[in-house]
Order: sequence, then structure tokens, then C-alpha cells
Amino acid sequence: MTPVNHDQGLGTPIPTRAGVGLKPEHYRTILEAGPDIGFFEVHAENYMGAGGPPHRYLTEIRGLYPLSLHGVGLSIGADRPLDRSHLNRLKGLIERYQPGLFSEHLAWSTHNTAYLDDLLPVPYTAESLSRVVSHIDEVQEALGRQMLLENPSTYLAFAESTYSEIDFIAELVRRTGCGLLLDVNNVHVASTNQQWDPIRYIDEYPLAHVQEIHLAGYTPEADEKGRPLLIDTHDRPVDDIVWDLYEHTIGRLGPVPTLIEWDANVPTWPQLKAEAERAEAIMFSAHRKEQARAVAR
Repeated sequence: MTPVNHDQGLGTPIPTRAGVGLKPEHYRTILEAGPDIGFFEVHAENYMGAGGPPHRYLTEIRGLYPLSLHGVGLSIGADRPLDRSHLNRLKGLIERYQPGLFSEHLAWSTHNTAYLDDLLPVPYTAESLSRVVSHIDEVQEALGRQMLLENPSTYLAFAESTYSEIDFIAELVRRTGCGLLLDVNNVHVASTNQQWDPIRYIDEYPLAHVQEIHLAGYTPEADEKGRPLLIDTHDRPVDDIVWDLYEHTIGRLGPVPTLIEWDANVPTWPQLKAEAERAEAIMFSAHRKEQARAVAR
């Protein structure tokens, strides 16, 4: 592992509050109203062009609010070398906007020269572990800073996996020094689809390395045998069962910057902000309850 200066290149720190994904539909409202929101997060790939209106708006908003950068195209889990041109564009974007956090997915989305419109799962094997470790080291060395890795939403398990998902992620952290982004909705989706216990998942997760949480909505369906199947769609409000799991997570972890992801069927600004306000209220209420329980023990 190449040592990384985790402070190098950091921009305005992300506050321990709730934030939302920045959407073009809300640019003008944000700039005109200046809402009280903890931070904004953008998908890196949406801003890899040289200029134009997206950069003009993002520059203005970045001047007012902390920014987190979330990548979807590095294909960290791919069985092929990383795309250096993509990595260089990402580095330029980070230097331009100085985000407080940068995160990517434990997934792959490329094949030869094609980019797939999905984030596909990685088998949890020693071979995959070695490859992902190498890719994370390469990213952190190129960027000169720590990256966060997000747990996936999965639908099937690989028969050849020899690690549990939690053990695989914990080993990635140990070998690379990367941080973690815990997507609580992904925990619920994967736990339902694969019949895991989501509470146990949270309790056994390497929570000490979590620096950001994601919350989102999912779509319930059923498989060919009529069993519940959840699809990670980010197109609706956070479900009550995910809110409950989030409260449990905060009780174990304490307050952590929390993002509302809503990427399709984008709602009005008041509805999106209300989701962030709910997250912030749960964040601090759950923490106070856990502190009170600790004192009473």
C-alpha cells in the first residue's frame, strides 16, 4: 500500500449534518433562496466537461456550501486496469472544486471500451480482493487523498465467494487505508434480497471507518417465485424501514454526514429538503438517546 496523506487536497470539511444530491432542477432555487442545508453532493461524471452552465452553477453553489463528490464510473471492481484518462479527469475535477469527501462504489461498470449503465457486483474472493486493493491504492495515490468506498446494493450472491461482504470490506480498509460510505438503503435492499439480518449487518460493519451515510428510496418487486425483491432506484422518499435502520446505525455510530439520494423522478425542492430535515432530526435524536442509555448503564 502506498502511504496517502489523507489531508492533502481536502476542501471545506463536510459538516455533521444532512445534505442532498444537487440537481439542475434546483440550481436557481438554491442560489436565490440560500436554504439552510448541510452540504451538497454531485456525481463526478456529470461535471467532467470543461465548462458550460453546469460548471457555472456548481461554481456558485460550491462558493456557498460544502461539497461531496461521488463517483460512479471508476469501475473499482473491474477485472481490467483502471481507465487512466477517467482518473485524470476526476483528479482535475477534485482540484477544481476541492470537495470535502470523495467516494466511489464497490462495483464494476466497464467491459473492454464499453461503459455499462449499471453498478455490477464483485465476487468476494482473494483474487477480487487483491485487484480491488490495487485499484484503490492507484486511485488514492493519483488523487493524493483518501477515498471512501460504498457498500453495494446486491440481488444475488456469487457461489465462488469465500469472504462475507463485511469481511471483504473490512479487509479492503485494512489493506488500503480507505474510508467507508455506508449506504443504509443498500443494506436494507441487499439484506431483503439475500435474506440477511440488516441489524446484524450494521452491528458487524467496520463502523469506525464510516465518514458518510447515504439514504435513498427503493422499488419493491417480486422474483419469479413471488419472494420480495427490492430494486435500488433512488426515485422516491426514503422508506420507513430504512429510517428505522438509520436510527439504529446512528445509535451505534453517532452523528455522521448523511446524504439524501434522489436521482430519478426528482421531487420539488421543499420535498427534498424535508427528507434532509428528517435525517438531521433522527441523527441527533438517536445520538442523544444512545448517550442517555450510556449514562444509565
